[in-house]
Amino acid sequence: MNSISPNLNIMIKACDKASKIIIRDFGEVENLQVAKKGPRDFVTKTDKRVEEILINELTKSKKNYSFLTEESGAIENNDKNKKWIIDPIDGTTNFLHGIPHFAISIALEIDNELKSALIHDPIKNEMFFAEKNNGAYFNNQRIRVSKKTQIEDCLFGTNSIGIKSTELNVRCFGSAALDLAYVSSGRLDGFFQNNLNIWDIAAGILIVDEAGGKINNFGDDKISNINLRASSTNIYSKMMENLDNF
Repeated sequence: MNSISPNLNIMIKACDKASKIIIRDFGEVENLQVAKKGPRDFVTKTDKRVEEILINELTKSKKNYSFLTEESGAIENNDKNKKWIIDPIDGTTNFLHGIPHFAISIALEIDNELKSALIHDPIKNEMFFAEKNNGAYFNNQRIRVSKKTQIEDCLFGTNSIGIKSTELNVRCFGSAALDLAYVSSGRLDGFFQNNLNIWDIAAGILIVDEAGGKINNFGDDKISNINLRASSTNIYSKMMENLDNF
C-alpha cells in the first residue's frame, strides 16, 4: 500500500489507545452501569470514556480541528472546516449484552468532503481504513467490493425491521459501521438501513467508495435520519429494485 498519511496515522494511534479500554470493559460487561438514552439505544460509561480518549488523542495532534460525535454532539474549534466524525462504539447494544460485534468508527471531513476513515473491531483485531483516492484496506491488505452479479447469490446486511422483500438474503448484525466495512471487503454484498446518524456511517461511506462500491445520494448536509444504501456496482440496481417500498 502507499504510505499512510499523518492524519490516518493519528487516527490509528488514538484508536489503539481507546481499544484497550473497550477490551478491558468488555471483559467486565456485567458490571457496567448503564444509562438508558432511548427505547432501544443504550449508552455506557465505556462509550463516554472511549469518546473522551479519542477526542483527547486527536486534539493533541490537531488542536484546532472540530468534532461531531455520538455522545457529545458538535464541538466547534477554531478550524470549523476540518472535522473528526466519531462513533466511539458502534454496536453498543451488542457490547452491553456481551456480543463481540462492535467497532470504533472515525472519519475526517475537510471542506465537507470525507478524506480519511477508519473502522476498528477491537475484539477481532480487524481494522478497515481508507483515504480519498488512495484505496481501501483491511489490516494493510487492499480490499475490493464483491464481484457477484446474481442477486440470489448475495448476502445483505441490515438492522431494519419490516423488510417486505423475500428475495434478498439478509443478516442483522447490529453495527452499521461493520456492515459497511464488510461490504467494502466483500464479506457482504450490500447494506441498507433507514434512520441512521452520520457518525454511524461516515467512515464506512468512504471505505466502501474507495473499495469500488456505490452509495446512494442521501443529501450532503444530513446528520440524522439518513436512509443509506450501499453495495457493489454490479448489483446496486438490482438491490434498489428490491427496496422500492423500503
